[in-house]
Amino acid sequence: MAKDKSVASVLAFEKKLVPSDGYMYGTTWENRSVETPLRLIEKSVRGTISNRLKEAVKNDPAKLNAEVEKANLQRVDSCALEQHQDTLHLHFTLKVLGGIHKPSACNSSAFQQTYVEAVKDYIDRERFAELGRRYALNIANARYLWRNRVGVEALEVIVKSSKDDKIWTFDAKSFSIRTMECMDKQVAALGESIAQALASEDDFLMLDINCFAKIGNAQEVYPSEELVLDKGKGNKSKVLYAVNEIAAMHSQKIGNALRSIDTWYPEFGDETNDAGAIAIEPYGAVTNMGKAFRANKHDFYTFFDKFARGEKLERIEDEHYVMAVLVRGGVFGESDK
Repeated sequence: MAKDKSVASVLAFEKKLVPSDGYMYGTTWENRSVETPLRLIEKSVRGTISNRLKEAVKNDPAKLNAEVEKANLQRVDSCALEQHQDTLHLHFTLKVLGGIHKPSACNSSAFQQTYVEAVKDYIDRERFAELGRRYALNIANARYLWRNRVGVEALEVIVKSSKDDKIWTFDAKSFSIRTMECMDKQVAALGESIAQALASEDDFLMLDINCFAKIGNAQEVYPSEELVLDKGKGNKSKVLYAVNEIAAMHSQKIGNALRSIDTWYPEFGDETNDAGAIAIEPYGAVTNMGKAFRANKHDFYTFFDKFARGEKLERIEDEHYVMAVLVRGGVFGESDK
């Protein structure tokens, strides 16, 4: 492969894992044929003052009492199963696309040529087998339930392929969300189908995914929370997501869970690191921890600039990471100034 230092100042890739929003229904574990869409419930509550106070207020009993007496009135959205229901049903679809060897936009023919050669070499050697298996594992382990996954009595995932009507059924509680190690044959079979679609030039795979979580009668469930940009004008302190009055999870949140396959960053396995497998991001960003796990030349751009120009990376894991970021999609142009 010839090396080329040409700059692609316009470079973009379309995402290859395309999840829908996740729709939430209430049912019972024993009779799933009877279910109802979950609706958001508006509550008005009187909370207490629990934020940090200034030292002058905190250390003066009279001022503290006066502050505590203030009503902390809130209007919030909530969502729960009905009284007779014990199971949450989350339904979404996932489209897996091929064509990763073609950027959606690239203004350097020389750069595109070396990039295409590098990707074809990776596909010939790896066939996306490792990435496909990891994406399949995150489907099987129901990571996309997020908070709804905590404390479940039973957890089942049913995946159906629209292409050949294959069906895979998983006991999601038997899989860890902390690691990507898994030898399950059904996960391997689903991963192979995903890998074949990713490695193709223009093929695709459509998956229909149903997840059933037995959480207990009338228990609260957690749809996605909307980001309220102008809180001063809103009348709610918490706004949950719904589509056509059905409680739902953002497709972005489901996508983040599916691409949480990065165990190749330097700190993984460190006793002081509690992050586990993190989402594929150019700098390994984990916003709720306020940390970028891929600093010090372990970021996507450092690897991609070498990989796409025909240079060999030191580890196959770094190639997996680069290809996973391309599956994620994004705009990766380099300034030509």
